[in-house]
Amino acid sequence: MWYPPSGAGYENYFIGSQSIVIDPADRAWVLDTGRVESPNGTLVPASYGGPKLVGIHLNNNTVFQTIVFPTTVAYSDSYLNDVRFDLRANLSGTSGKGVAYITDSSSEGRNGLIVADLGTGKSWRHLDGNPAVHPIQQWLAYLWGVPLYGTNVGRPFSYLAFGSDGIALSADGETLYWKSVSNRYLFSIPTVRLRDNSATSELLAQGAINNHGETGITDGMETDTNGFIYHGNMEQNGISFFNPANGSDMLFVRDPRINWVDTMATTTNGYLYFTVNQLVYSPLTYPGTDRRKRPFALFRVPLINNATRPILI
Repeated sequence: MWYPPSGAGYENYFIGSQSIVIDPADRAWVLDTGRVESPNGTLVPASYGGPKLVGIHLNNNTVFQTIVFPTTVAYSDSYLNDVRFDLRANLSGTSGKGVAYITDSSSEGRNGLIVADLGTGKSWRHLDGNPAVHPIQQWLAYLWGVPLYGTNVGRPFSYLAFGSDGIALSADGETLYWKSVSNRYLFSIPTVRLRDNSATSELLAQGAINNHGETGITDGMETDTNGFIYHGNMEQNGISFFNPANGSDMLFVRDPRINWVDTMATTTNGYLYFTVNQLVYSPLTYPGTDRRKRPFALFRVPLINNATRPILI
């Protein structure tokens, strides 16, 4: 049965799940935007109860926790995109049960970073309005020589404007890295600044942002025990990695099948897994047509220097 798009605030139902991540304790977490797309391509606004983070035990497939974001954290026009977890008990400013760091990539304006305390269920935002989480105005990428404009049927050409999207936690958990899709720059911030929710915490957070320069265009990001920050590089049909030790960004792997790299994951047996969602071939950029080729694929490559997934627990 087909159900019409709904942004209704159903806490006990998935509305528009964007990301699924396995935490260091081998539990699955589903990040729900609370938004769905109507037949004409319009995103239905979210309402309270829709945007949420749902924890699932993989050993028995049961939900063990649901964190519903208040409307002061997840706005009606927010788009909760990706999430990373740190489960260490000694984290400052937390209940000791771990935290989740989340990006809001909304193409409608208010981008930012969200922090959720997994013990109390409380959440808060940082960096709203800062250029580091926003897309660059009139941003334009090219893939195979084709400009990536927004070209939905019946609408004028537009620039794609996706804010803070890809996210990666450093191997020691002390730094959070992120990129906006519509921005070639890589940014980071000490996680202690994000976990702080005191009266002057936003002032301290805004002043603690680091700009690591241009690193190409990506959606997905991930980390390994080398400390490398892996990210897509769609204009080069590849995956690159940023080395915080020397500030360099190098191409890691290239393949003509690689374009819009999205979800990434590193594993304890030494691989980087990633998906290519072919979003650049969708009706988003080709009006009225879908040029994506089935089947979609999951790729993997060995990590550099026998690295593995960092475990923050």
